[in-house]
Amino acid sequence: MSDCLFCKIAAKTIPAKLVHEDDQVVAFDDINPQAPVHTLVIPRRHVASMAELNEADAGLLGHLLLVGNQVAKQKGIAEGGYRLVVNTGRNGGQTVFHLHLHLLGGRPMHWPPG
Repeated sequence: MSDCLFCKIAAKTIPAKLVHEDDQVVAFDDINPQAPVHTLVIPRRHVASMAELNEADAGLLGHLLLVGNQVAKQKGIAEGGYRLVVNTGRNGGQTVFHLHLHLLGGRPMHWPPG
């Protein structure tokens, strides 16, 4: 999608601090971090939100989660714990309508989150 911020990051037409990339996903540090570690993991393919996915996307979802885990290890927060969050829709707190997984860590997380 030509006007999508995250599509432009995945295509490298907008710079970002990439921490992982492969043929399916890209991970980069959030420019407005809400924790000491705040990395976004996105699919290269434009998907507006979780609400658009179906059973055929199970492999992509699994890969997003595995990359989140890999980046947590890379960032040194896996052992102490971290949070993976997907906001879906406006009421779910989604502000960029390209599916993305938030990896948050480096401090204790509280419940409920919001």
